[in-house]
Amino acid sequence: MKGLELSERFYVEYGAPMLNGQFADIASLLAVGLFGSGSECFGYDDNLSADHDLEPGFCIILPDEDVIDRQTEFALERAYYKLPREFMGYKRSTINPAGGNRHGVARMRDFLLSKTGTPDGVLPTRAWFSIPEQSLAEATNGKIFRDDSGKFTAARQRLAYLPEDVRRKKLAGHLLLMGQAGQYNYPRSIARGDTAAAQLAVIEFAKSALHAVFLLNSRYIPYYKWSFRALSELPTLSTLYSPLEYLISSGNKDGEATTKQAAVNEICAAIISTAKEQGLTDFAGEAAEGHALAINRRIADEKIRNLHILYGV
Repeated sequence: MKGLELSERFYVEYGAPMLNGQFADIASLLAVGLFGSGSECFGYDDNLSADHDLEPGFCIILPDEDVIDRQTEFALERAYYKLPREFMGYKRSTINPAGGNRHGVARMRDFLLSKTGTPDGVLPTRAWFSIPEQSLAEATNGKIFRDDSGKFTAARQRLAYLPEDVRRKKLAGHLLLMGQAGQYNYPRSIARGDTAAAQLAVIEFAKSALHAVFLLNSRYIPYYKWSFRALSELPTLSTLYSPLEYLISSGNKDGEATTKQAAVNEICAAIISTAKEQGLTDFAGEAAEGHALAINRRIADEKIRNLHILYGV
């Protein structure tokens, strides 16, 4: 069973009755769901994931102390801890009464601060560049089971995706790196017989290409070990899974280098074509660097446009 489904079933059977019974006077002020760190919050958990962190549990998000005081928070923590220790064959963690770092009771401001550095999900422009996208993904993933006030949901919606000019700046930077690593440095390293440098070049290319694909899908790229899994489920450019996998898992000798350069060109062409379809570039050539500069020129905010082109990466 997937962790998200397990969590929701546990909440419906035990969590909701506990909140509606013991905390009926404040239940409408709480947000409940499963979100944050962990493969189960993205729906990426599998049989192997069951060896850690998979347990029946959920998150209870509280407003500030001027709305719900610390004494009530402690009471919620104790009530959560007293829920059944086992559910559908899965045991709950016994780390601490609050349910551990991923489940249990938390203040909304504390959760958002841990993921975004702000207590309400309102980010200044520069912050969108400095916060890792995996943290923004963790702030907005999973599922909300209940949020009567809508305040936590609204904060998550504010963080749903990057502002458009930030997206363009990041895309321009990654396209520039794709051109440098894949179209320029890889063939030159091969020509020198430096296969180690060549492999580093294709890895750098693949990393930036992955970022570019997620940016073109307007999706946050998750933690690196889930990036290919997430790529396979994207609505646009998911077909690049195979050529990207080939690049980072093959060698650079004999005919491999020729095949890899063809894969680089295929990936660049697909990403550039999609960028053109989205009206992001009007550059006519095949060089990724040219498209990077064209995308950067189309950034509306002058301050963002005039930042170094690699500022977003």
